[in-house]
Amino acid sequence: MNNYFKSIILQTTGASSLKEKEVIQELWSGYGKIIRVSLEDSALESVVVKHVQLPQKSKHPRGWNSDIGHLRKLKSYQVETTWYTKYANSSMARLPKCIAVAHHQDEVLIILEDLDKAGFPLRKQSVTWQDIDKCLEWLAQFHTSYLRKEPNGLWDIGTYWHLDTRPQELEILEDMALKTTASKIDAKLNDCTFKTFVHGDAKLANFCFSNNGEVAGVDFQYVGGGCGMKDVAYFVGSCLYESDCERLEQQVLDTYFNHLHKALGKKNEALENEWRVLYHVAWADFHRFLKGWSPGHWKINSYSERITAKVVKNLQ
Repeated sequence: MNNYFKSIILQTTGASSLKEKEVIQELWSGYGKIIRVSLEDSALESVVVKHVQLPQKSKHPRGWNSDIGHLRKLKSYQVETTWYTKYANSSMARLPKCIAVAHHQDEVLIILEDLDKAGFPLRKQSVTWQDIDKCLEWLAQFHTSYLRKEPNGLWDIGTYWHLDTRPQELEILEDMALKTTASKIDAKLNDCTFKTFVHGDAKLANFCFSNNGEVAGVDFQYVGGGCGMKDVAYFVGSCLYESDCERLEQQVLDTYFNHLHKALGKKNEALENEWRVLYHVAWADFHRFLKGWSPGHWKINSYSERITAKVVKNLQ
């Protein structure tokens, strides 16, 4: 980390000195690092900083190196800085407090609350129903916070797999029925009456858990407008096996909408009726991306294929 960014951290936290304690995560395709920084003589014991640097040579793990991919990643970091400076404080759902955002030449630094120290030290590889319930509550609170808001400075349409940003994956998609219906699936989701902000990458790995089961969400590069079912379908697919996705489908939706109505303070039947129908459409939308991006991915299963085939047939 350069001295300019170090000075920004010291100024904004009131620390006398700092130490780069650990690299929490390398950013996708070599675009920087997320680092835990310990502080001396500050009210904060540590902060987490997201340090974005343009890579000397892109090294995408699946070989997707292109100007389109590069520009998409650049915009994702611009979106994240806008999110934290303009929108994050309005969230009912728990997320890290943003301490500062700094720019220097082609680099960006986002200084965030350390959620480990704030009481969310757990990361989970597998979940109980109680964990799922809490994540669905988080999503419901998040979606309620931004219902009918305009995503100015964010992605017009959220999620990292949005069709318009993934022409290469669509081009090589071998499922021709899905390929020719992709734009209709996209339009069906985008034309919904009730729009909110979607997290855009609401996988299990982006939730931090407390010892008493509460959750906080992280990673807001793909926040944008859209139907909340995109987040719900993607989250479920990130943490449940095929048989559980199918077995728990109605329970998942019932639970999510119960939390949503509670967050809204009243029952919105029109919203629920619209979004319930779009759950399978949202599932098919991600399935379309996945089959083009990584045809052998473990998430491509018979449940996803059956849902998608049904959606395609209804839209043809």
